[in-house]
Amino acid sequence: MKSIEFQGVGDPSVIAVVDAPVPEVRPGDVLIRVHAAGVNRADLLQRKGYYGARPDFGDSVIPGLEVAGEVVSAGAGAARFKAGDRVMAIVGGGAYAEFARVDARMCMPIPGRLSYTLAAAIPEVFVTAHEALHHLGALQAGDWVLIHGAGGGVGSAAIQLAHATAARIVYTASGAALERVAEIGGDAGVDYRQADFLPAVQAATDGRGVDVVVDFVGGPYLERNIRALAPGGRLIQVGALGGSKGTLPVDLVIHNYLRIIGTVMKSRTLDDKIAMTERFASRWLDGFETGTLTPLVDRVFALEDTAEAHRYMETSGRFGKIILAMD
Repeated sequence: MKSIEFQGVGDPSVIAVVDAPVPEVRPGDVLIRVHAAGVNRADLLQRKGYYGARPDFGDSVIPGLEVAGEVVSAGAGAARFKAGDRVMAIVGGGAYAEFARVDARMCMPIPGRLSYTLAAAIPEVFVTAHEALHHLGALQAGDWVLIHGAGGGVGSAAIQLAHATAARIVYTASGAALERVAEIGGDAGVDYRQADFLPAVQAATDGRGVDVVVDFVGGPYLERNIRALAPGGRLIQVGALGGSKGTLPVDLVIHNYLRIIGTVMKSRTLDDKIAMTERFASRWLDGFETGTLTPLVDRVFALEDTAEAHRYMETSGRFGKIILAMD
């Protein structure tokens, strides 16, 4: 089968299309003929050596964390799915290939109205967003939430989930993404290149602050995120793209009984990922059938153009997911 290999660590020039053996199916697995795969920030970090030249966790050293495709075969213990079923799933590596082996418990049926390309834009970002907003952040109807990076994959998914929860949303984005985020449910947008988000939060909430912050930036935003929280608020730290060092106003954390909770998908155990997937699917999967939720695709690349897809992801101004199409 065709697959992608990182031949060393570095810039996108280390990406190569190679032949690899089709994965062997274990009793609890399904083998999927991949039609589309999502590109995620973690893939870029893997390419740059952030997890080591050959990561020793996950199910495959082939990059890629989410797939949409057709079941080719199923192991003896994977009774939920059969050959021909359309499924989407988070995988522990292996998505950048024509076939992927997936633990059947990680699979979700693709809603009938969605193409494989759209389905590949769901698993990683929507499961991560649900985990941050609802399972960890305990977001409820009527709450205020601050969502950073609202034009990105997880950010735009979080906007939709928060809007569907009837929460009120302050968000950061830039350029044309500001208007597009408003169209999918954002209430008060801040261009982070032009303005400070903290005064915008205070103005939108009449000085109260937000109940939940979902952040991908890290250290540079830490102090302002804490100051943006209402008493009892929760900061859910999903990434640290801006660096890990920041100022923590401990007095506010103590006196306002605030919580700081970190989460990331890639390093979680298989059991954790299964539980996260089941929590999301049981609550939200029907929303893609009704149109309450919509996977957002920014651009589609062929598998052979994976290097270009990575270069594109490293630019700004995107809105939604980048997808690799195998067909």
